[in-house]
Amino acid sequence: MSDKISAVNADGISEPFATETAPLEAFSQGERFGSSFRHLSSFGGGDHVGVALEELAPGKESNPSHYHMLEEEHVYILEGALTLRLGARAYVMKAGDYVCFPAGQKVGHSLFNHTDAACRYLIIGERNPNDVIVYPESGRVSVRLTGEGYSTSATMDYWEGIDSSSAGAQARAAPAQE
Repeated sequence: MSDKISAVNADGISEPFATETAPLEAFSQGERFGSSFRHLSSFGGGDHVGVALEELAPGKESNPSHYHMLEEEHVYILEGALTLRLGARAYVMKAGDYVCFPAGQKVGHSLFNHTDAACRYLIIGERNPNDVIVYPESGRVSVRLTGEGYSTSATMDYWEGIDSSSAGAQARAAPAQE
């Protein structure tokens, strides 16, 4: 691995690079979740499309089940096998298999390595700064634009909290007292 922080040269031109040149990152959360990955698109100078080379260890799940309202994702299996959890269904995927998660497809997805060997895959997606991500298992809704998460149990009726009486309209229209 090199110490380069990007495949962009001094003239601002994105040059070809070996995937192992991109920094290897990893995360884990408890015993259930964890993976290692290389953000190829970021390293290569891209910012509209996200491409990562990920490796999922045996017995690990990639992330909590989720779906995107505005962002599309794709997964292409390079080596090994894993189980795609798509809503209430499960699909075994192996090298050469591909799946697309269209934006607004309201079915949670996650990847689980059910085997005793690591699984490597490419994950490709948009980088929509306005995306809304829904996590069916926890009821969390993430609003990327604000960087905040909300609970779906904390929903509000459209008119909740609004004084729709004529007194409410008059109070809002009254000039401020100085």
